[in-house]
Amino acid sequence: MRHLFLIGFSYTGKSSAGRLAAERLGMPFIDLDERIERRAERPIPEIFEAEGEPAFRALEREALAEVSAEGGAVVATGGGVPVDAENRRLMRESGVVVLLEARAETIRARQEAAEGESRPMLSGGDPLQRIVELKAERREAYAESADWTIHTDEMDVEGIATKIGNLGVLPEVSERLRRVLADLRDAGRPTNTGAAPSYTVTTKAGTHHGYVGSGLLEKLGPLMREAGLEGTAFVIADGAVFDLFGEPVMASLKDAGFEAYEGVADPGEASKSLDMAGDIYSWLAGRRAERRDCIVALGGGVAGDLGGFIAATYLRGMPVVQVPTTLLAMVDASIGGKVAVNLPAGKNLVGAFHQPRLVLADVDTLRTLPQREMTAGWAEVVKHGLILDRDLLDDIERDRDRLLERDPGALADIITRSAAIKARVVTEDERETSGMRNLLNYGHTTGHALEAVLDYEGLLHGEAVAIGMGVAAEIAVRMKMLTGADLERQAEALRSFGLPLKGPAGIDQAAVRSAMDLDKKMAGKRINWVLLDGIGNAVSRNDVPEDVVRESMAVVLG
Repeated sequence: MRHLFLIGFSYTGKSSAGRLAAERLGMPFIDLDERIERRAERPIPEIFEAEGEPAFRALEREALAEVSAEGGAVVATGGGVPVDAENRRLMRESGVVVLLEARAETIRARQEAAEGESRPMLSGGDPLQRIVELKAERREAYAESADWTIHTDEMDVEGIATKIGNLGVLPEVSERLRRVLADLRDAGRPTNTGAAPSYTVTTKAGTHHGYVGSGLLEKLGPLMREAGLEGTAFVIADGAVFDLFGEPVMASLKDAGFEAYEGVADPGEASKSLDMAGDIYSWLAGRRAERRDCIVALGGGVAGDLGGFIAATYLRGMPVVQVPTTLLAMVDASIGGKVAVNLPAGKNLVGAFHQPRLVLADVDTLRTLPQREMTAGWAEVVKHGLILDRDLLDDIERDRDRLLERDPGALADIITRSAAIKARVVTEDERETSGMRNLLNYGHTTGHALEAVLDYEGLLHGEAVAIGMGVAAEIAVRMKMLTGADLERQAEALRSFGLPLKGPAGIDQAAVRSAMDLDKKMAGKRINWVLLDGIGNAVSRNDVPEDVVRESMAVVLG
């Protein structure tokens, strides 16, 4: 059994991100400095003050040797650990080493923000200069030790932990690193299901996990038991989806001890209505559903929204499990707890925030997904790269052929990373109070308006969003936020997956503009446009001139 050692300078995220990464791997977490303090029965600053750095380094070597001989864990080391050659040998022999790196200015800013923390090695003189000097002294030791380096300057704790967790599926990492990380993930899996969480969402409602992989439908029931669910499972799906996947889902639920019933809705966006919700309420009442029972939403975004809305409102709230079977739902609709039905006046106008207890995305279900729906799903995946993760966009472009061929390994990797982006945003801003979650609405202002004007017929959601991203990019170019090259890169990424770049012929642009004013993202009678300030950096703006909006719409919808 091997360890995952995190090395690097102070304030690069070793302890905070390491703890979160360990939780996701299902592994123990060890903070080496905490281990030293427990052994010495006093804080590290006191050790330095009473006995000096040599005595502390001796304790550090002893603690590392002790940890290296134990069972596997994610281990956050002190900044000076790799300087010692014996420490480097121990880490290399007992695991893999990931370096968390940051610029001196970033480290100093984080140090200033962490008021009250004492770091003996950073005390005295000019703090920034001391950081620069120590980094220079340790650079060679860090480089010699590391199997991989993650630059954390522009990342928060969630982002760093996600990056650590995704290392094992990156094709460019060494075989040694890939193998050891796979061993760690295997060791952290729950023994009764064999599935490890792919991402985690934490909100005021609690923490829940998302699972992405092949062959997961048969593990639905056991995973629901692990999530603490009980009682009767009411499966909501459209008829076509239930014909494809209902049998393994119902079998898994019943094998896990759930009483299970299916409620079949009509396919399509028209089912997201108060009338359909009323029919399902009556069905639940007839089955004497109780609060301790649960709703299982099986299918794409319509089933997820409708099932989630039912769960949020029936009996003032029941647990819901999301089992997405479309690409769009796997990376977007099933994550975050937004559930709603439509009104004639607009999409998703009646709804709630109701977090699922579990999300299970079996990529094998994508084999049967019609090509047009698969294509529409790529809009949200590309969107996540455009707004928050340039590296993801790079990898989507690089692996495009494998993704278009629906290679299970490539799909699981990209879906996991895309879903983790939304999970991180939801964790930071569940209800769009800080503006972070609003960034996920890139392309949706125009996209939702198009859908409403077309009465939710003629365009799939992802197709409408792709067109909406085109309008937003045209606005950003006119606002001097994007270059022409950026505009073309977005267009090519969408085009290469078969997504539309222009609106339907003859679309009423005035009606589309009017529908935007019903958008949920309106504030103070002004639209909060999500725009790109460069690839991978989305911002929210409510100061877009009306003539810029109309010019941009004319280019894309004309």
